[in-house]
Amino acid sequence: MAASSATLHEDPAKLSGETVDNHRAIVSLMEELEAVDWYSQRMEACENAELAALLAHNRNEEEEHFAMVLEWLRRRDANLDTQLKTYLFKEGSIIAAEGGAAAGAAGAASDGSLGIGSLRGTGSLDVAGS
Repeated sequence: MAASSATLHEDPAKLSGETVDNHRAIVSLMEELEAVDWYSQRMEACENAELAALLAHNRNEEEEHFAMVLEWLRRRDANLDTQLKTYLFKEGSIIAAEGGAAAGAAGAASDGSLGIGSLRGTGSLDVAGS
């Protein structure tokens, strides 16, 4: 049986309160986006203009909730903050922005790797530059 993303995948006793709270926020993001999708579909399929307007209003509130939880997470995760600042609210190619993210990431190698070196046969991480 596949594990649900709504449940913790690890023993809760081994997880910090911060990790559990982050999980709650991530699950909430997934639920908000799912609700956006449902409302959008219902709105488009609806033949009554007044109901369609109500559904659009509800969808917009779900997008607001998503944005609020995303901001909560961004404030607590430096890497997420970097990624969002790299990709959001930019013009042009989204993929082209990736070059800027890689160049600005601490420890990123010029070959596009994570800069951790080979993990084969070393018994430990070979961290580049350390």
